[in-house]
Amino acid sequence: MEYDIKLAGFESEISDPKTLMTKIQNICHEMGSECSIQLLRADGIGGEEHLMHATIQAIKSFERNENIAKDAGLEICVRASAQRQITLALNVLGIKEGYMEVCVVALNCGTNVFNRLEKFLGIKNDDVLKPNEDILKRIYNISNEEIKASGSIIRTLIERTALLTIEI
Repeated sequence: MEYDIKLAGFESEISDPKTLMTKIQNICHEMGSECSIQLLRADGIGGEEHLMHATIQAIKSFERNENIAKDAGLEICVRASAQRQITLALNVLGIKEGYMEVCVVALNCGTNVFNRLEKFLGIKNDDVLKPNEDILKRIYNISNEEIKASGSIIRTLIERTALLTIEI
């Protein structure tokens, strides 16, 4: 099966995360049963390569019946955060009330999904997807030695995602 994966960044002012997630779920239902949208804290993402790798790993986990979460969006969060527990993954990458830079993964949602999300999420700004090494090191407790061994912080995050798959 072929998958349509789209990534975008937003600068958002989130007043009520639960209401926002209800609106996101409604958009998914309107876009079709295969549509899944996941919102993540952009500062916890190591750029598009990290996020794309986590998304592909999430898709493959469902194909192998090795998924941790029942929902594709939550599985993306679990994989991107390299956490086995959903609550820990949401603590690392979950959205919260207030100003946030948000990363959006849209899986099988069609072409105009981000236009529809702008009225809820604010200004589309893909610059928020650029990784900040200092923040990522703090969030994921990554040492300089680990970065040196893997070659980059992005490779470190991708390796951690891959190890999550191997350990299942």
